[in-house]
Amino acid sequence: MLKHLYIKNFTLIEELDICFDRGFSVITGETGAGKSIILGALGLLLGQRADAKTVKAGAAKCTIEAHFDLNGYGLDPFFAENDIDFDADDCIVRRELTAQGKSRAFINDTPVALTAMRKLGEQLIDIHSQHQNLLLRQEDFQLNTVDIIADSRELMEQYAADFAKYKELTAALAALKEEIAQSQKDEEYLRFQLGELEKASLREGLLEELEQESSTLEHTEEIKSALYAANDSLQGETARGAVEAVRSAAQELEQIANVFPAVGELAERLSTTHIELKDIANDVAAKMEDVDFDPDRLEAINSQLDRIYTLQQKFHVASVDELIAIRNDISDKLAHLTDSDNQLEELQQQVDNQLEKCRKEAAKLTAARKKATKTIESHITDRLVALGMANVKFAVDISPTPQLTPTGADKTSFLFTANRNQPLQPIANVASGGEIARVMLALKAMISGVVKLPTIIFDEIDTGVSGKIAQKMGQIMHEMGSQGRQVISITHLPQIAAGGQNHYKVYKEDTPQGTVSRMLQLSEEERVGEIAQMLSGDSISEAAMNNARELLAQAAAPTTTGM
Repeated sequence: MLKHLYIKNFTLIEELDICFDRGFSVITGETGAGKSIILGALGLLLGQRADAKTVKAGAAKCTIEAHFDLNGYGLDPFFAENDIDFDADDCIVRRELTAQGKSRAFINDTPVALTAMRKLGEQLIDIHSQHQNLLLRQEDFQLNTVDIIADSRELMEQYAADFAKYKELTAALAALKEEIAQSQKDEEYLRFQLGELEKASLREGLLEELEQESSTLEHTEEIKSALYAANDSLQGETARGAVEAVRSAAQELEQIANVFPAVGELAERLSTTHIELKDIANDVAAKMEDVDFDPDRLEAINSQLDRIYTLQQKFHVASVDELIAIRNDISDKLAHLTDSDNQLEELQQQVDNQLEKCRKEAAKLTAARKKATKTIESHITDRLVALGMANVKFAVDISPTPQLTPTGADKTSFLFTANRNQPLQPIANVASGGEIARVMLALKAMISGVVKLPTIIFDEIDTGVSGKIAQKMGQIMHEMGSQGRQVISITHLPQIAAGGQNHYKVYKEDTPQGTVSRMLQLSEEERVGEIAQMLSGDSISEAAMNNARELLAQAAAPTTTGM
């Protein structure tokens, strides 16, 4: 529960330092006194977005800090998950906002992201403002209320996971169908491209080989002429060639080696050179036989080269390896297309199986919800009768949706009539503002018994009611506060204000520095004066004072509200 609230330099609040107690507390004050400012400050502690304009004029920053008692609310896992020190007796939540718009959030002096602050805040305080009465007209709020009473959280989590998987599979199926349709549309063109690439007989290193062979064939005459000249120089028939000359020189030296030993080594070297030259001459002669101009072969090579160059330009690549990769990719696409029927059938079966699983989970949800409707109808009817609606009828209609939705297969509608012999109709169509307020309070009272929120704040939930009905509403809030939680009601009605176990007043005060909002806890006698003023305005009569005392006495007496 909220134990202590400290606000500094937030809009009109210069400094507020106030403690809160368990049970039912009320906050009163004239319109514009600053009650909404306090709620705005609490909203920042719940992780709402900050606006630098809320920093009090002239201040460098504003600070909002609250202390909470978390005993018995099972919030230990949140602190462990976020690596924050846990102190159940005193959990400190703080938000700081500079005039430049920089915001910082802390939990137990540990800096945290707003998402973490928001997650904790959702488990600490429920602020019910006037506009939230409109939620009653929304189907998702109605369905969520049924789920809370049905205690179907585990069922809902399982269904949500299965439904998410179903949507994932249906998306994959749609994507596959689109891909196949596009592939079928492009199949003829893909096969044409594959044919072009396969006709080129592409392989690694092909381009270099073809370019080399083309160059050789284009220079055949030059090559043959050079080879003939080399061969003639080595072993020509008309003149003595180099081979024969070297052999002859070696023989001449060998003949004088006996008488002139110094040439023996030279003779051996010439003999070795003769052997090497003879091998070279034979290789040159062989090359002469290999080189022959073949115009048909040259045309075929150039034709294949043109095809490769054209393909490179067409596919915007610079190598045969890249063309091979494109060819393989097209081939895979066509193979994928050929196998598409099997893939579609397999994925469709997965979708069908997952859909059936979701339907079974949705049926469990429907059963739990329908079972809970009796409890809701009985509870709300009893509460509304106690709130002065003697002829009220309230029912929860659960009907099937045409298709599965993220929340199951149910459409929920709260049906209502406040008049005898009138048919039940959707509450949004027939309930007045005051009736909506009473139904909402009855729902909150019912929900609070299931969801153990430490603190519930009602911001003028009493709009549209007065007199005894307001007193009954105060009794219900008092009852909620006596069930182990803290209930705070911001109200303009003296009947509800009298029901509070603790009474706080918000007021404006003019100071030399400007107008500021202040808040204080009233004593018993101060409460009498405040309630009398709420009854009669600024001119407080003795009758108003007596009436105020009577209201306080009635509120203190044991009462029953129906459930």
